[in-house]
Amino acid sequence: MCGLLGLVCASENDAASARSAVGGALHCQRHRGPDETDTWAEGEVVYGFNRLAIIDVEHSHQPLTWGPPENPHRYTINFNGEIYNYLELREELAEQFGAKFATEGDTEAIVAAYHHWGASAVSRLRGMFAFLIWDSERKTVFGARDPFGIKPLYYSSGPGGIAFASEKKSLLDLSETLGVEEELDRTALQHYLVLQYVPEPESLHTGIRRIESGTSFTVSPGGEPDIERYFYPEFRPKPVNGPAQANALYKDIADAMRDSVAKHMRADVTVGSFLSGGIDSTAIAALAKEHNPNLITFTTGFEREGYSEVDVAAESAAAIGVKHIVRTVTADEMMDTLPLIVWYLDDPVADPALIPLWFIAREARKHVKVVLSGEGSDELFGGYTIYREPLSLAPFEKVPGGVRKLLGKVSTKIPEGTRGKDLLRRGALTLEERYYGNARIFRDDQLRRVLRTFTEGVGHQDVTAPWYRLSEGWDPVARMQHVDLFTWLRGDILVKADKVTMANSLELRVPFLDSEVFRAATTIPLEEKITKETTKYALRRALAEIVPSHVLNRRKLGFPVPVRAWLRDEMYEWARGIIADSQTGHLLDKTAVQALLDEHRQGTLDHSRRLWALLVFMLWHGIFIENRIKPEIPEPQYPVKL
Repeated sequence: MCGLLGLVCASENDAASARSAVGGALHCQRHRGPDETDTWAEGEVVYGFNRLAIIDVEHSHQPLTWGPPENPHRYTINFNGEIYNYLELREELAEQFGAKFATEGDTEAIVAAYHHWGASAVSRLRGMFAFLIWDSERKTVFGARDPFGIKPLYYSSGPGGIAFASEKKSLLDLSETLGVEEELDRTALQHYLVLQYVPEPESLHTGIRRIESGTSFTVSPGGEPDIERYFYPEFRPKPVNGPAQANALYKDIADAMRDSVAKHMRADVTVGSFLSGGIDSTAIAALAKEHNPNLITFTTGFEREGYSEVDVAAESAAAIGVKHIVRTVTADEMMDTLPLIVWYLDDPVADPALIPLWFIAREARKHVKVVLSGEGSDELFGGYTIYREPLSLAPFEKVPGGVRKLLGKVSTKIPEGTRGKDLLRRGALTLEERYYGNARIFRDDQLRRVLRTFTEGVGHQDVTAPWYRLSEGWDPVARMQHVDLFTWLRGDILVKADKVTMANSLELRVPFLDSEVFRAATTIPLEEKITKETTKYALRRALAEIVPSHVLNRRKLGFPVPVRAWLRDEMYEWARGIIADSQTGHLLDKTAVQALLDEHRQGTLDHSRRLWALLVFMLWHGIFIENRIKPEIPEPQYPVKL
């Protein structure tokens, strides 16, 4: 787990003068890899790398050069991530091709796989990754990002060349070298205020985009990347007829999870685990304990009733038999730390769960260098409550289209906050119209109230339509899962997981997002995912012998945050100050934003999620556009050799 930076210049002369600029741009992502920093240049290519040493700690330095016997310096790789099946790949490459390796790590396995199998090698990698491979013979860079988007990869191009980085901040530092003028992307802002995150491949700067999850690319000096998608997920459920087939399904899931956790435990440093009160993290911790009897687990909570799973997590830790550490977070800590967290994020993510995750990651880094976590389970196994919506809205599907539209118009006449209004409104819409992920922050009518730059015709379907087209004919829950894989998961869940843990020089691994676990999940029929009583039914059955009984059928809260209550009390004046000081009046109607805050405080309506999205954006704007807010960025002070 590291931070990479790669610059492909238009000419060798440009590269010679750019090496110092690359070295300087590395510093703002030093938190991603405080163990080692290095730069490398050849021809038109300059690499920079910050390493967090996890596997083959004393070797496997990067940038790493490898090649076949006839040209041992042909390839040089910059690689961020972990390949969990690297031992099997190395053995296969040695047996089949006689490949030789100078280290004991996973980085060489990627380069050798690319040399022998070409671009198709990415489909053999079981792990999380973003990498660049310079081929000195062909004068090209080949790169790729993992199927789910666990590891980030930004890029920016201009007259000076094209640059790739793990952190957007590094590309902002290179904008002069590239000859790129960065401006706020107002379309991306509108998407953010609807979705809670900036969807791929956008960023909030017009000149910076992201290589999408599940894609690879080739780029030559002076050119633009030729990007191809290699990962097309398919949910193709198999019928389950009778107890024997059901038990075979549950065993397949359990076996895949056990194997995934075993491979995710591969490290030459200490591995711990996050632990909330739900089944996902509990299962991972229980399976990890099989490989590390001294496993340490971590959780966080708040001193407010109903917003903490500390007691349940502690009970789970005792049942599993692991050492458990708890970090309690206060409202004052959240307010003080949020600008720093927004700086680490690069682009705003309006998910309040970022805050407790930040504090527990900081605490965990005092004890371990790697943690396992449960991200991805809900998307793969049908865990979100909203996945049950097709069941509740089924009666609307029998209503003629004209009547459904009329019901939608009726819903607009019902006062906000009235019970049943949203059900009626959503029932009048098709799945493609109504579902765009777990977070639904601003509707168009609400957004017009606060966004001065509102553009008609820009909406969530710009983001979701391609993924719906690829899932035509699937059941509605599978289609929702498919959309979430390319929107909510990679836009919110994995961004906050990567950014917040890497900010603390902590590697986070997600065993649910594994190719074999995904294979098992795609075979689950609808009735084994969602029932009237529960979600993730098949997963719960599969893990019945692994997790303690008190969490088996418990609804997951994750790391809930009392933002709704705090914005009415402890955080009101803080929020008022952010609104007053923000220089976003040309983008937002600040009077309308303040009115939302006052309505929320009075208890008239719950605007907490909308307010949080606006406040996070205002802080982001103050940092990256106004240069008015300057968080004090700490140098890594962790015991980095754990």
